[in-house]
Amino acid sequence: MSKVWKVGILKDSSMTMLGLHGLHNAFRGLPGVDVVAHVDSNTDNLAAKLDSSGARRHYSDYIEMLEKEKPDIVVLCSRHPYEHLQQIRIAAERGCHIYCEKPLVANLPEADEIVRISEHAQIKICMAHPARYDLSFLTMKKMIEAGEIGTPLTAYGRGKSDHRGGGEDMIVLGTHILDFQTFIFGTPEYVMADVTLQNRPIVRKDREEKTVEPIGPSAGDSVFASFQFPNGVRGIFESRRGLSSSESVKRTGIVNMGLCVVGTKGSLSMRFKDFPCQPVEKLRISRRSGPMEDASFYEEVPVMEERSIPGAEPLDYSRCGRMDVPDARFFLEANRFAAWDLICSIREDRQPVSNMYNARLAQEMIQGIYASSLSKSVVKFPLADRTHPLED
Repeated sequence: MSKVWKVGILKDSSMTMLGLHGLHNAFRGLPGVDVVAHVDSNTDNLAAKLDSSGARRHYSDYIEMLEKEKPDIVVLCSRHPYEHLQQIRIAAERGCHIYCEKPLVANLPEADEIVRISEHAQIKICMAHPARYDLSFLTMKKMIEAGEIGTPLTAYGRGKSDHRGGGEDMIVLGTHILDFQTFIFGTPEYVMADVTLQNRPIVRKDREEKTVEPIGPSAGDSVFASFQFPNGVRGIFESRRGLSSSESVKRTGIVNMGLCVVGTKGSLSMRFKDFPCQPVEKLRISRRSGPMEDASFYEEVPVMEERSIPGAEPLDYSRCGRMDVPDARFFLEANRFAAWDLICSIREDRQPVSNMYNARLAQEMIQGIYASSLSKSVVKFPLADRTHPLED
């Protein structure tokens, strides 16, 4: 008899958050899955919340849900990283596997503790880094590995550079770019970085007392970092505050956030967009070698979905744009494949494609950027000093 996977969802709407990514819909319609419970201390509009997640019962208390329902998997929807360690600890004590929103944590000691807890409890943690499950980004990775752009030279990654530009943009959105660079090229060897505030190098006391979201230590309105990856690949990350806004994106169509990988025979480009119907630009390729400004011409790359989940119900795209599910189909699709990957990883006793080790590495890269800027030196990985450079 096939196992039925019991899933519990923790999505507390009493906590105001920006840009929720629909994790509570990830397990809907998957074969052999029973979404047994939805935890929310705010009972307003409860029927609609249960309909959105597909959960059969509501709980106001997380621990009560775990004790009564005994789920196999818990979905942690909070994008506030300081909440995750305790939520994961409580779930791990009960043997629950986890699908977790990013960022994982606010500092490396917490990430190290989550790894210790998970390894001791022998649970799997899948992280919501959707680019690892998106068809266009996966096609980009395959084309690079197949030599479509020759030998990779430099990966240019950018954050949104909106009102959060600089340190906060790097933590909240740059984590996607940093994570995808490691997905393609592996663990970086070292970083050189310059983080500035009002055109001067940051110092420790520049740590922001208040950010748009509670994301942990952050500083600087401009970030420029260069990573050395294996095989001589350079990885760039850059964000500057105030270069972009939702209004300017709609007016000009110019989007900062994305990744362009340049090789000896051409380059591949993928950029995120703010338009509801189109979360990312089309995957594009330039087959011209040399500098990008040298008459480069980009053409669209056709992508074809070859993955399938036997027995899964068709995705209900009518849910896009409702109850904290983004308008863009990108997230609904990526969440489903991430949820299925987590189930398969448990069955096969392997790590999910997007896992806690990847998420910890992204945090390590962020701390490495700050450490390099503050010390004005090259910083090697893994970091010997795990404390956050902006903390006393």
